Amino acid sequence: MTTDRRRLSIEVALVLTVTFGMSGVRATLKLIDAALAPAPLNQQRTVLNDAASSLSWLDIALQLASAATLLAWGGLALFLLGERLPCPRWRDWAWSAGLAALIGIPGLALYVVSLQLGLTKEVVPATDAAKVPLLLVWSAANAFAEETVVVMWLLTRLKQLRAPVWGAIAASAVLRGTYHLYQGFSAGVGNVVMGIVFAYYYHRTGKVWPLILAHFLIDAVAYVGYLFLDLSWLGL
Repeated sequence: MTTDRRRLSIEVALVLTVTFGMSGVRATLKLIDAALAPAPLNQQRTVLNDAASSLSWLDIALQLASAATLLAWGGLALFLLGERLPCPRWRDWAWSAGLAALIGIPGLALYVVSLQLGLTKEVVPATDAAKVPLLLVWSAANAFAEETVVVMWLLTRLKQLRAPVWGAIAASAVLRGTYHLYQGFSAGVGNVVMGIVFAYYYHRTGKVWPLILAHFLIDAVAYVGYLFLDLSWLGL
């Protein structure tokens, strides 16, 4: 192995260890723990962006710190690639809407079926309507980090390491699936499919903004939509 390839291999190992690779390991262990629990998976709940503190101001500070970490992960990927993202164009938004619908609608159906079959946990995207602005910040940070690290950076590095195209796409998709396993088996499968679509799109176009925006739309609709479809937060 040449020096350049060795350095790239070490970079891939280190970046994945401090970012989504280790997240995948933790999520897998959480799924094992949930599967071994007495209660079936569909009787367990996962609250996304649950309160990090009982103190409102401290909870907001902790949530913003987590969002900043995600933004830093994405920034690290861009720095290592020596890339700068131009401002998104209107066509990027158009593509993002199509990708969001392509992934989001079947993904919701898969979740509902899997929940009925006991293959996933009940996923609660959000519980506090007052945190909608914070949820949107989190959605943006998460979308930016995932698509720049898991798609843009990882595909580029794997191709430079002479991995076959479909091998690189598969690696990106499986990584995306693993760090969602804490939600249940369906989340892992659904995100692998999403990963294949997104990685293939990037391979063909070289554009990451439509992926970031589509991911943001999917998360934002999940968070905000849940609050307004589930009226329990109104006390009804």
